[in-house]
Amino acid sequence: MAHANADELVETDGASELAGEKKKTVRDVDRMGGFAKGLAVIEAFGKGRDRLTIAEVARLSGLDRASARRCLLTLVEQDYAVADDRYFELTPRILKLGQSYLSASLPQLLRPALSQLAGRIGESCSAAVLDHTEVVYIARATQHHIVGTGLHPGSRLPAYCTSLGRVLLAALSPDAARKRIEASVRQPLTGHTLTSVKDIMAELTRVREQGYSIIDQEVAPNSLSIGIPVINSTGSTVAAINVGLHASRGTKERMIDDILPALLDVKRYLAETLP
Repeated sequence: MAHANADELVETDGASELAGEKKKTVRDVDRMGGFAKGLAVIEAFGKGRDRLTIAEVARLSGLDRASARRCLLTLVEQDYAVADDRYFELTPRILKLGQSYLSASLPQLLRPALSQLAGRIGESCSAAVLDHTEVVYIARATQHHIVGTGLHPGSRLPAYCTSLGRVLLAALSPDAARKRIEASVRQPLTGHTLTSVKDIMAELTRVREQGYSIIDQEVAPNSLSIGIPVINSTGSTVAAINVGLHASRGTKERMIDDILPALLDVKRYLAETLP
């Protein structure tokens, strides 16, 4: 299953075609402005607190207060949100909107492979896809350790400083990768985080050459992770998988000597499995 980024999908006479990195414009007659506003309101809850006022939703979504209010009341009417005094909060029903993707063939095919990998190495592992400047987790197999316990399918992290993200960015052309890095909010999450475009691009070159990415305390203190691309039967990079652990449980040497071979076994298996 080839993965297409959201900004690469274009509607032309009812058929979908890949448009590369350049976002295409939908004709005004085909655009549903109300639907776009509703999506912006839903996404606003991922940018702020769990409970937001109309004014906060308007600011985070870029809409005027009247439009934000109408969208919120519609979400409440459809049981996708609840209102409590001045505050609005999404309900678990909102998870249904992403269920069709998380139930699609790619996550389903990755889950058993991740479970076997986690059991083999005794560490948690994850799979993710690239969404512009972020990685979105689509599958995960956990072991009972402290690293990444808050991660789950649907979680997002920056691509520029994560092993999953660097593997997926490295799969793009250098120009396309640079555009995404330049568009990222490159904050130093720790004292080790690479934030300059030049340094990150140099690291992506290394990742392309060696075929994997190792992150050493760039996302959180005392955390290590190693990621590799997931290639389908046509040779396209459709996702990335990684293994994360606390520094007390291993070193870069363990990553390369013990965990990387297990990851590469999974990569070879998936290359024969994924369409």
